[in-house]
Amino acid sequence: MSFRGVEFTPEMRKLVVNVKHFFSSHKKQYEVLNAKSSISLTAAALGISEATVGNIMAAFNKGGDENLNWSGSENRGRPSFSIESGLESSVRAYIRNANKNGHQVTVDSIRKQLNLESESEVPFTTVWRSLIRWGFEFGKGVRSAQLKESTRVIVQRRQYLRVKLENRNPDGSTIRPEVYLDESYINKNHSKDSSWFSVEDDNIICKPTGKGDRLIIINAITNDGWVPGAKHVFKAKKKTTDYHSSMNWKVFSEWFQECLLPNIPENSIIIMDNAKYHNVLSEETFPQKKHSILQLRYWLYNNRIPTTEDMLKEELYQLCLEIAPKPTYALDAIASEKGHTILRTPPYHPELQPIETCWGVVKNHVAKHNDFTMGKLLELLEDGFRKVCSHTVQSIIKKVQKTEDDFWIEDSKPTSPEASTAAAGLGPVNEEIFDEED
Repeated sequence: MSFRGVEFTPEMRKLVVNVKHFFSSHKKQYEVLNAKSSISLTAAALGISEATVGNIMAAFNKGGDENLNWSGSENRGRPSFSIESGLESSVRAYIRNANKNGHQVTVDSIRKQLNLESESEVPFTTVWRSLIRWGFEFGKGVRSAQLKESTRVIVQRRQYLRVKLENRNPDGSTIRPEVYLDESYINKNHSKDSSWFSVEDDNIICKPTGKGDRLIIINAITNDGWVPGAKHVFKAKKKTTDYHSSMNWKVFSEWFQECLLPNIPENSIIIMDNAKYHNVLSEETFPQKKHSILQLRYWLYNNRIPTTEDMLKEELYQLCLEIAPKPTYALDAIASEKGHTILRTPPYHPELQPIETCWGVVKNHVAKHNDFTMGKLLELLEDGFRKVCSHTVQSIIKKVQKTEDDFWIEDSKPTSPEASTAAAGLGPVNEEIFDEED
């Protein structure tokens, strides 16, 4: 009998240990056993790999029978190096609140907060990398070292919020209709990991160990709910951790023109994130990296910018960037032809996208009722979309508007004496005039 592909129970691991000990203790009695190691013989006898035998024996030698109770499924494959979706906004809120109250923020303190909200412990390096990617930096504040947002992120958020607030009436309604679009994904075996189980029966739950086939979802919402006719669901060709790898400009632009634009109100503001296929440059945009050195040199010549014959293409390109007009995105041109405007959210701000919460409602419904078949998944997706009605969306948008207001107010507050005097036009601060007790 072969055990290949079978999920090992503690009893099966104990069997491996016993067989390994048998071959080790009887090796001298049988000449045939001398030809191979006891690990090789155990693997051959049980129909499993030598690596599996080695791993089980290492666990047993380290901690005895107690170490045979681990479940191998949770550590299969490569470890995850990204913080699970949905925790980015809570990290940002935690850092802002801690800095506002004068508490020092470190990677360890953020890890503790994440471990309270996540079902698994997040590695130190993963947290550090995520913070850098989300636009945070570690620097010295007025009184202590602290994590703070980079100026680039603050400026982009400020520019975004200015447009949003200018489009809002005092009662919270919008002057121009706002359309939020986004892409997401869901796997065939999507379900909740935690469950009640009998202590006597151990914590083995009969669910597939893999994630299964993946579906990519594109949709959009307005204040009235899902945009009619905008939903697009298709099967991903690649199984990767990033669903964006299954998307491209061709797929997205066709959906944008055929499914979205015909079904949204006139003169809408279309709000989206900064996915690379959202930011494909228009063919008329100059300069682009694909342009040849002759094209770059000719453009500079026509604009009376002096160059030298020994200048590299990279130098010419950077020179063009310094004086060329702001680049035009292909998507913006398409939307403009139909009377709409595109607005992009600042990087790593999912809390400013109400459709992110809508995805959560849909996926939670699937997770509670999934039977791990594609037919059931498609059925549950439809049910989940129906749970997101106009009332649900209006409630979510109202909460997002509160978050926008909070960001706007917090960003307006000076974060240091230097910033306060700079905002007032008083020049640099003499730190000696500030008493330590102030």
